[in-house]
Amino acid sequence: MKNKKHHERTRAQESSNAIERMYITMRHLFNRGFYKPMGISGETLRQSLLLLRPEIYGSIGEEKAELAGLLYVIDRLPQGIEECTFINLTSDEGYSNSHFKPIIPEKRKRNCYRIDAEQMNIEITRGRSEIYDILTHLTFLFVESHKISNRVLIHEEGATTRDWEKLEKAVLSKKKLTQPEREVAITHMANILGRTFNELISVYDDFATPTQPERLLHIVYWLGKLAIEEQLDNSKRTITFSPVLRERLGHHIHGEIWADSIKDTLYKNGLLERPIHIISANMHSVMNTLFAPEALKIDFPKKDVYEVYEHLSKKENQDIRNKVTITALESGMTFIEDTSGTNIDVQIFDTSKIDFDKIDIKANNEALKSKKPIILVMDYAFGEQAYETIDELLKPYKVKGSKILLNVESVSIMGKAGILEGGKGDIMIPSAHIFEGTADNYPFKNELKKEDLEGQGVDVYEGAMITVLGTSLQNKDILKFFYNSTWNVIGLEMEGAHYQKAIQAASKVRRSISPDVKVRYAYYASDNPLETGSTLASGGLGTTGVRPTYLITRKILEQLFN
Repeated sequence: MKNKKHHERTRAQESSNAIERMYITMRHLFNRGFYKPMGISGETLRQSLLLLRPEIYGSIGEEKAELAGLLYVIDRLPQGIEECTFINLTSDEGYSNSHFKPIIPEKRKRNCYRIDAEQMNIEITRGRSEIYDILTHLTFLFVESHKISNRVLIHEEGATTRDWEKLEKAVLSKKKLTQPEREVAITHMANILGRTFNELISVYDDFATPTQPERLLHIVYWLGKLAIEEQLDNSKRTITFSPVLRERLGHHIHGEIWADSIKDTLYKNGLLERPIHIISANMHSVMNTLFAPEALKIDFPKKDVYEVYEHLSKKENQDIRNKVTITALESGMTFIEDTSGTNIDVQIFDTSKIDFDKIDIKANNEALKSKKPIILVMDYAFGEQAYETIDELLKPYKVKGSKILLNVESVSIMGKAGILEGGKGDIMIPSAHIFEGTADNYPFKNELKKEDLEGQGVDVYEGAMITVLGTSLQNKDILKFFYNSTWNVIGLEMEGAHYQKAIQAASKVRRSISPDVKVRYAYYASDNPLETGSTLASGGLGTTGVRPTYLITRKILEQLFN
């Protein structure tokens, strides 16, 4: 037993050292301005990633190619990145006003621009966490690409296997592939990747896009081709950071523009002096909770409210979502579409314009009528960006030479997180956020309690949560260590400590908001990284996420209204 425990600890220590090394290396390379991921400068990142073997990247440490991890990464990077030798991370430097068309990755809102055949620019507007995210994904991609070249290069002179030549022919052919041609190409690709024909068929369509039905063949070919060129001609892929990005990073440029536009809107509408409740959530749950019963009473007269939410969350039901939005806009909702580059949209709800008799949440009408609170819903922040945005939002508003302090009564954070006990769709109520890689911890009094959400068909856990540098760096050993250690950790996410750091600074240090500001944190589980097959790479939540999302939303609103 003792030995097993010792092995777990050393593996956890190795892993946490690897994360720390990656973190420091990424900052160093950023300050340096460029590096070659597969050259000497990228070696620390590669070694650390291979040592870590994070859950999301599956079999990165083995000879065979990793498919679920590849899909996860490709969905978060711009289409065509596999063809580029030069990847340039820039600030928002005006490409949106040029002839370049933005390429937006499937699963991450960020603008990317294909400059020419060899170069892709990726715009960073969400701070350091976004850089860590991209560099980790690219390191994974390039490690995988070298697995391909190692399997297809016969010797140094550059001769390649028959499988590679057949794959190349299929990819470069100008005409549409027939079913037999496609299956032949997949057979050769399976050989190159060390995977079965069946495994490739099962993921083939997940990679396809309307304009590129054979995208998986294309990705594998280009990854292999550039890796072969690196090995034969020493023309290494290079990642650069633009001078403007290096100068601007950490200066809250986007966060400040974002926060100012919100305060301007509140001021212009005469709402700035009212009590404000900030909620960080998605852009639908608060709006649907408030207005779906009224907007959809004809469509779903006798339906259970959670069934209605489920209908609203289905992709194909845009028409009923529009009905709710129209009702919301007619009942005092203001929508602020983001133009600052933070990618965080905002909704403002003026409770004095809401008819509480039409809402299915109990409310203290007298108190609401006299206080007329404002609910400000902001979309999810990304990692360190949570500090930047809330920090700026809680600063006083400057008008005509005087400062107006915001009357912020509460900040509620609802998010997705990985759970260490329990499964997808369960709820976590944190009592503290611990910042990974440091002993920094942020305890707080959470207004949400376990008993508030129990008995509603979802399991609820309470305890400390860890704020990680990036979900794509976590592995089982570290998580087991956190789970079994005296920290009593129940889950992991990317923003909690950053939010709390900003709230504590504003309420306890700067005194720009009330020191008695109430905080609420609740997360629902998007995955259990300790269970094989339940990691983020295994796909989305589907409708599993609907119930916990709305349970938390309803509880937050109920507390605000009473």
